[in-house]
Amino acid sequence: MKSVGPILAVLAAIVALWYAGSVWMNSQWTLDQTARNNQTVTFSQIVQDTMDQKRPVLPAPHQVAEGLWQGVFGQAVTSKRSLVYHAWVTLSATLLGFAIGTGLGVLLAVGIVHNRAMDMSVMPWAIASQTIPILAIAPMIIVVMASIGITGLLPKAVISAYLSFFPVVVGMVKGFRSPDAMQLDLLGTYSASRAQTFWKLRFPASMPYFFTSLKIAAAAALVGAIVGELPTGAVAGLGARLLSGSYYGQTVMIWSALFMAAIVAAILVGVIGAVQAVTLKRMGMRQ
Repeated sequence: MKSVGPILAVLAAIVALWYAGSVWMNSQWTLDQTARNNQTVTFSQIVQDTMDQKRPVLPAPHQVAEGLWQGVFGQAVTSKRSLVYHAWVTLSATLLGFAIGTGLGVLLAVGIVHNRAMDMSVMPWAIASQTIPILAIAPMIIVVMASIGITGLLPKAVISAYLSFFPVVVGMVKGFRSPDAMQLDLLGTYSASRAQTFWKLRFPASMPYFFTSLKIAAAAALVGAIVGELPTGAVAGLGARLLSGSYYGQTVMIWSALFMAAIVAAILVGVIGAVQAVTLKRMGMRQ
């Protein structure tokens, strides 16, 4: 209970600041309307009006909560207005890209640890690849793949994989190198081969690093899938909801989609955390 108190206090402070920001940013429209009608308005009337505007500059927390509730529970899951439907479209690309990025990251990490040439050549390029803004490279990937007839899910998955492979590479390289010299020397006295050293020592020792990197990669893959939907003019997915809200000035729609994306990311990280707890417990590692 002691740990919950500070969290609730911070949450309450965020909500209070959010409401204050909503009043401040949305009040200009109210003041403009009353000025045009040569009327006066009290502070309480300003607060009341800023809480119920249809197209606020900054939606109030209760407006976002209502939009999220309607998008999740107020629509059939097959409806184009359902946030669950759009979240599933984005999640499909996220999971495919996450799988591709994870597999590529692990393979690169194995090569980097066991081959000095790859360590000297591939690792710097992997780091350099993350300096390119994803908003710049995403349209290029979409256009190039469309030119060879590949559209739909795969281009978004490639963008997700581009963002998610790097944390896996870094985490697994660190994990594979985590055994100390004494442990490696012990296996050497048993005449263990490189493959046996990998499977008996390096791979098990890398598991905590693996799951930590997976949590980061999952969130990055979701961002990649959403970014991949923006330059394509997609009609489905959380990125499409962001575009629609931007086109029509529906800020509540934008914020609802953002919160839905956060919920999806939290679920992904939670699932990976649960698998991590079970796996490490069975391996005899403490959490």
